[in-house]
Amino acid sequence: MAVSLREYRARIKSTESMKKITRAMELIAASRIIKAQQRAQAAAPYARELTRAVSAVATFSNVDHPLTKEEDNPVKAAVLIVTSDRGLAGAYSGSVLKEGERLFERLREEGKDVDVFVAGRKGEAYFKFRNRPVVKSWTGFSDQPSYEVAAEIGEALIEAFLKDQGEEGDVDEVHVVYTRFRSMLVQEPTAVRLLPLEIIEGEEAPDAAEALPLYEFEPSPESVLDGLLPQYVQSRIFFALLQAAASELAARQKAMKSATDNAEELIKKYTRIANQARQAGITQEISEIVGGVNALADANAAND
Repeated sequence: MAVSLREYRARIKSTESMKKITRAMELIAASRIIKAQQRAQAAAPYARELTRAVSAVATFSNVDHPLTKEEDNPVKAAVLIVTSDRGLAGAYSGSVLKEGERLFERLREEGKDVDVFVAGRKGEAYFKFRNRPVVKSWTGFSDQPSYEVAAEIGEALIEAFLKDQGEEGDVDEVHVVYTRFRSMLVQEPTAVRLLPLEIIEGEEAPDAAEALPLYEFEPSPESVLDGLLPQYVQSRIFFALLQAAASELAARQKAMKSATDNAEELIKKYTRIANQARQAGITQEISEIVGGVNALADANAAND
């Protein structure tokens, strides 16, 4: 029993050390998630209004721009999957990778090949382990993304999209798979098509009482779109990265809280078993002493 008791005490000590680590990681994630959530909320109005502006220019200028042109027979699509750089975030990366696999399957059913772009070490390791090619990957920023990284990703995707069909590395569509932050309890894997740009502003006739906006393009609609569309793509990617960062921190906080709670239950379990083992050891020692005393008394009685 003494050996078993020492073993349980060692397990209790190691579990307490693990509990301190998970509790610290929970507090770190909780302290960072507020800032990440605020960044995502602050970027939302800009992304929304920029999308409206680009859509309005594309609608009312009647310009056939390469980034808004639909291919008659699209044969290849690029998919950017946004995952985390570190683990200990529950099913966060696994969920977005599953959503990406569903998108791959849907695109292949439509007869399109898929080029994979990855943000985050977890996604990079996922495809490397399965010996599946990745065109380009970006790592080291998942919980604190910057606009510079979003601009770099956007430039790579736009470059692939603008290549002529049949040219090496060309794609006809660009999709992004990321985790949308709904609340601290809900993070939703989402797949959206980024390019070609889908026109949001309608062309139907408005009501008589509705005021129509007047647009004047300087120096030309083509130049305006040339300047706006890259900004649009980069801002959408930056917004996706910010949403993913907030979702990652929320998932990590939940996972670490669950791990801390499980460690507490495990400590209680080991403590109870250790107490039982200690009591069993004491009982056995008392029984051995009583037995020895009785045997000695019987021997003395026999000698008398």
